[in-house]
Amino acid sequence: MPTSDKTLIVFPMLESWNSTTKMATIAASVDKKRVLCRISLDILMDNFGATEEVPMRSVAEYRHNIQDVAKQLIESERYEEDGSILIRACDL
Repeated sequence: MPTSDKTLIVFPMLESWNSTTKMATIAASVDKKRVLCRISLDILMDNFGATEEVPMRSVAEYRHNIQDVAKQLIESERYEEDGSILIRACDL
């Protein structure tokens, strides 16, 4: 999914927590196509002060920071094989 200067990236208020994989997911809309942007509990704890009890609190608190990183990864076309974006520690 190539991006360009005209690519519209929007972040609707859609987010979820997967307790099995311990990953938070926020949704992005890239030219009206859904892209899931994932970030692990470990990265949330190390970089945003998350806790295991309420990991999504830090996602809400640092949503703009996480979105900025996700947007950079989308613009750089750093998609995973499944079309999602995975935010790693080296991306922060």
